[in-house]
Amino acid sequence: MERIKNLNKTTRSNIITFAIVIVAFVVMQALIAAHAVSHSIIGLLVPICAYVCMSISLNLVVGISGELSLGHAGFMSVGAFSGLVVASYLNASINSVPLCLFVSIVVAGIFAAIAGFLVGLPVMRLRGDYLAIVTLAFGEIIKNLLNNLYVGMDAKGLHFSMKSAQALGMDGGKILIEGPKGAVGIPQLSSFVAGFILILFTLIVVLNLVNSRTGRAIMAVRDNRIAAESVGINVTKYRLIAFVVSAALAGMAGALYAMNFSSIAPKKFDFNTSILVLVFVVLGGMGNIRGGMIAAAVLTVLPEQLRFIGDYRMLIYSVVLIGVMIVTNNPKIQRVLGDFKERFRRRGNGAAQEVDSLEGGASDE
Repeated sequence: MERIKNLNKTTRSNIITFAIVIVAFVVMQALIAAHAVSHSIIGLLVPICAYVCMSISLNLVVGISGELSLGHAGFMSVGAFSGLVVASYLNASINSVPLCLFVSIVVAGIFAAIAGFLVGLPVMRLRGDYLAIVTLAFGEIIKNLLNNLYVGMDAKGLHFSMKSAQALGMDGGKILIEGPKGAVGIPQLSSFVAGFILILFTLIVVLNLVNSRTGRAIMAVRDNRIAAESVGINVTKYRLIAFVVSAALAGMAGALYAMNFSSIAPKKFDFNTSILVLVFVVLGGMGNIRGGMIAAAVLTVLPEQLRFIGDYRMLIYSVVLIGVMIVTNNPKIQRVLGDFKERFRRRGNGAAQEVDSLEGGASDE
């Protein structure tokens, strides 16, 4: 108790964040073992993990860096398709599923980071609405490039073409990505455990970055660009760091997401997916990592739980979104919640002091 009390506010907050993830994983595993969860929810566990990682990574750009990016699904798609190509190539030679999945996710993160760097070099010199429009354009460009990408594999290795499947020039073999049709016959390597590990990794990367010297420089640029420049902070450099790290984590989430299905098409990673991830961040609170994680999980499960309503489920989903946004942005409600948190904190501190006094009295005796 004394050790926890002596920790600073940031460390306590990080511990609580990790504890929430671990407790949620343990509880869900227990419910699965007890057969208390429906098959539809079990099928959503990996997508939930992927969207939680996407929310955390986008929060690094939107919440921590203070930039509006509307092309995050593009980096997710780069990771998804590069990861499934690597997984398909290695699946024949590596018998270990965890190792094959690990290598695929790492390669997906590298390719997404490269794409983020190439996109970020010109984009990070822009601000505000201009940045949002350009990132939106790059997201659509990436999707259209994937719509024209053909990848095949035969005894000679991998073949790539931007024209057609016939242009691959393969001797037999298997087509891995067929333009707008996407990928079929994907090795389904993803699991809830892998998603849980990826969430922990994403949290470690983002929280350590935010609490580092680089993170403080990023937030300084967000709070006052001119003041940051005046003390020698390279604005473009630190904005680019946040953007590239965010893209890499989105690529890893994309690989995890793609290898949960037997087939996937580029149109899945369109503008709507970018907006969906942005909704997670805004609804959970920009810069609030825990809020974004909870919003991603709830908003992924909610449409499935409303499926019994039929055609009205998306209407109810929209009404819930609007209601939550109104509630979370209402000053009176925020004041009530703040008072409740303060009362709860005081009660916790009073209980801790009472325990300390009892322990001190016992030691005196």
